[in-house]
Amino acid sequence: MSTSLWHGFADMHVVKDAELVLREGEGVWVTDVEGRRYLDSTASLWYCNVGYGRGAIADAVAEQLRRLAAYSSFGPYTSEPTVQLAARIAAMAPMPDAAVFFASGGSEAIETAGKLARRYWDVLGQPEKQLLVSREHSYHGMAALGTSLAGIPLNKAGYGTLVEGIVTVGAHDLDAVETLFAARAPEIAAFVAEPVIGAGGVIPPQDGYFAGLQQLCRQFDVLLVADEVITGFGRTGAWWGSERYGIRPDLITFAKGVTSGYVPLGGVIAGPRVRAPFWDDPLPGAIFRHGYTYSGHAAACAAAMANLDILESEDLVARVRTLEPVLATALGALASSPLVGEVRTVGLTGAVELSAEARAANPGALEAVVAAARRHGILTRSIRGVAIQVSPAFVITEDEITLLAEGLGAALREVAS
Repeated sequence: MSTSLWHGFADMHVVKDAELVLREGEGVWVTDVEGRRYLDSTASLWYCNVGYGRGAIADAVAEQLRRLAAYSSFGPYTSEPTVQLAARIAAMAPMPDAAVFFASGGSEAIETAGKLARRYWDVLGQPEKQLLVSREHSYHGMAALGTSLAGIPLNKAGYGTLVEGIVTVGAHDLDAVETLFAARAPEIAAFVAEPVIGAGGVIPPQDGYFAGLQQLCRQFDVLLVADEVITGFGRTGAWWGSERYGIRPDLITFAKGVTSGYVPLGGVIAGPRVRAPFWDDPLPGAIFRHGYTYSGHAAACAAAMANLDILESEDLVARVRTLEPVLATALGALASSPLVGEVRTVGLTGAVELSAEARAANPGALEAVVAAARRHGILTRSIRGVAIQVSPAFVITEDEITLLAEGLGAALREVAS
């Protein structure tokens, strides 16, 4: 029987009769309605950092739902876990005197950061600074602004111009940034960058890239936005990708790992520069007229507090650092496959990229590998049409990393044969 659910990023001609319906999960394992277990190599969409089956998070949400499920954070109103979480995230942010604006997920976080960057310059009397700059291969969610910022052409195709005032430069091309800034700095509000390009292929920054980018942003007075929706809350082996790569952003977007996906939540961390005109400086009318119905949802914030407790009490960010070379070695062995062109890893994140020759010879090879991996008990997905995503929960063991790599290796051999 065909489904009634329209799946994201799916060819529904195929998927309508081929759903994989999952019922339960524990650690890095999920089980479908037929009772088959799979090792989830992606933590769903990069987010289940603490693994599945965490009763403490479920209990925290249930307790908050019984007490006060949610309340608006518009005007002076809010709820207890919302202010507690804001204070906690501000304290752990990689910038001083931070303020936290909550959203419901990463796409809303990007929308918020883009609007805030433009509004910041407006209240300072420079409304002409509207341009936003992004990088090739970047992914910034799928709302209107994020779609427009995307450096993945397929994610923009067919939608026309959603948000104007977007410029995209090469992923590591500082010369292009300098040329653009020199020509158009009076128009540019912000540069938006993932510390590690995620859905575009798990591409770490080249040495010196962010140091050079920061220098250019400061020289030409452009805000720097770190999109940490994937890298935030430990995935690179530091609490923030900004910490790992020495980035000093003006704004940070976050989501995914803040609750490990147990309840949707996202937001923006504003550093002192962006915060000042709206909080501290006596600027009449300096109000950020923006928000969402579920900004700072009480139960979502309760989930985040419990999730952060687990990350801290089990020292899971340090665990990522310990397992980073284990994952790199295990995935690195897959580079010997005739289908594989390159393997990239950072923290507990990796991409196994098929070579251009393999993709040209068999345009369906990548999806065939994903399907074969599922037959071998490994759930994964393709990213940017070139690579297999790996981003397991932080609780994965070394033996499970071995199983993950063996399953992907078997899938590659099956498709190559």
